[in-house]
Formats: sequence, C-alpha cells, structure tokens
Amino acid sequence: MKQKPTLKVIAKELDVSVSTVSKALRDSKEIGEKTKERVKAFARLYNYRPNNIALSLKNKKTKTLGVIIPEIVHHFFTTVISGIEKFANEQGYNVIVGLSNESFDKEVINLDMLANGSIDGFILSVAKETLAKEDFHHIAETIDQGIPIVMFDRVIDEIPCDKVIVDDVATSKKAVQQLINSGCKKIGIISTMDYVSVGKLRTRGYMEALNHNDISVDFNAILKIDDEFHAANEHEALEKQIQTYFKTNPDLDGVFAVNEIYAITAMKIARKMGKSIPEDIQFIGFTDGVLSQHAYPPLTTVSQHGFEMGEEAARLLIERLEKQDEETESYQTVVVNTAIVERDTTK
Repeated sequence: MKQKPTLKVIAKELDVSVSTVSKALRDSKEIGEKTKERVKAFARLYNYRPNNIALSLKNKKTKTLGVIIPEIVHHFFTTVISGIEKFANEQGYNVIVGLSNESFDKEVINLDMLANGSIDGFILSVAKETLAKEDFHHIAETIDQGIPIVMFDRVIDEIPCDKVIVDDVATSKKAVQQLINSGCKKIGIISTMDYVSVGKLRTRGYMEALNHNDISVDFNAILKIDDEFHAANEHEALEKQIQTYFKTNPDLDGVFAVNEIYAITAMKIARKMGKSIPEDIQFIGFTDGVLSQHAYPPLTTVSQHGFEMGEEAARLLIERLEKQDEETESYQTVVVNTAIVERDTTK
C-alpha cells in the first residue's frame, strides 16, 4: 500500500467504517475483539500512529486553534470564522479551518488529523450526518485527550464543553409573532429535519407562537426539508420540495424559514406561482447574510450576529487554554442576542 495510512485509508482497506477504525484503535468496548485485532494489526503493519500522541504533546502549545464547520457557502459560517480570527489573532493565536461538508466521516478525520499536536483546541459546529447518527465518540475522545472543544450554533447537549448559541426558541417565536402582527392568518415553517438541533428548536418556537395566539397548528404547514440528496442537485431538489409544499398549502400568507437559503428559494417559487411579496405572502428568514440583503425583494430576517458568536467562541476556548494548568472550572454556555432586521418581505 503506497498511500499514507489514515483512518479513511484503513477503513477502505478493511471494508469497515471510519468510525469503526477510530473506535477500534481507541479500544472501545463497542467494537468486537476480532475487529479490534484486525484493525490494530493493519495499523501496526503500515506503521500507522493514532493521534493519541497528542496526549504527550498537549503541554507543547502551538498557539493555533482548529475550526471545523459544516459548510462554507452559508454567510453565517464565514462571519463566525471572521469573529474567531479577529479575537484569536489579537491574542496571538492562529486559526486553521477544516470543512466537514456535513459528513460524519470527514468530521472524524478532521478532528483526528488536527489533534496530532497541530492545534491546541477546537471550535466546532456539528455536521448534520453526525447529529443524525448520534455518534459523538470522536468528540468525547478528543476532549478526553485533553484537547478542549467549544461548540457553536449546532451543539450536543450530552457533550460537556463550552458552547455558544442563540435562543432559537425565543427568537423564532418572536419572528413568527411579527408575521402575526403583520396580519398573517396562515403561517408555515420551512425547517431542517429534527435531528438538527437548531431546526427542532426553531420549529418549537414557531409552534409556541401559534399556540400563544390561539392559532391551531396545521402540521401540513410544517415542511421538514429532506436533505438526503447529493449536493450537486441540492438546489433543484429543494425547489421541488418547496413547490409541492406551496401546492399543498395554497392559503399560506406567511412563511418562517430557518435559514436564508430556504427563505429565498421559497420566495422564488412563490413568485413563479404568481404571488406578490409581501402583499399575498410574507417571509421572514434566519441569518442575515448577503443573500438576504440582495434578494428580491430584500428579505426580513433574524440576525444571529455571527461575528460576535465567533468572538465569544474564541474567547471561551483561549480562556480555557490559558487556564488549563489550573483547577478545572465549570463549562459555560454563552447565549448571543439576536435581532430582527426588517426589510421588504413583511408589511
């Protein structure tokens, strides 16, 4: 084998998952003894060195932070990275950015690759596939190695670490209330599947707003986007789902979308179907990115203040790194304030 042995290469050679290889090399009880021995024998044969060497390196500071994000196309994540870099650079730290592309395997590989002494700690927004699998061993084991992690936006309640979030329930409730105050009688929501924490929480806020106003919840008006399709045809598949949704709910006069991609795509479909915005149907999105500002008409949206979120995540991580030799303090969850930016898609 000419390739340098990595988790992915070993998994391919042995026809097992990356997760299985990772767990076997760390002697997890979840993996059978025969599989463990097979993986370990292969690793020895090709001189693979698992990244638990970070244990012996953790006192050698690199002054570098690793940031792993699910995708780069969303404006939100780019603003978070800008906030992280600004704060980190001011404190004398560098930043390395890795992309999971919503893949569990890529997230495992990124953590494993960077946890070999390249970085001092991680800032992480969890991939959709990781959330769907509910397999968080790689995150827990990284922390167990003595490498701190700060999660932001998409976080895992079961993992004890510092976190930076917004109050998704309260913010979504406020956004839907604005649609109600603007005269909307039949409001729908376009969201992610519930295994993505932000989608689940924002849907809860939507339902609470309706209940608070004595409006019955029509579950046909709740669209959970099926994202089990290839990235190359994602936009076309998204348009088809939303078009079917509007045909099923012809009386919608308000839509709350949990991100700006969903909101702007829904606006496009609504216009194609002959609806005027905001006269016939009003829209509020989530994340105040470039797309929201330059959409037609410009989109009323919730600003998550991603730059501030990035600064807070970097602050939490660097503070923990600087105090690593002191007595461990309790973990913090910082809630960043949000604001609704009013534009032309609401009355």
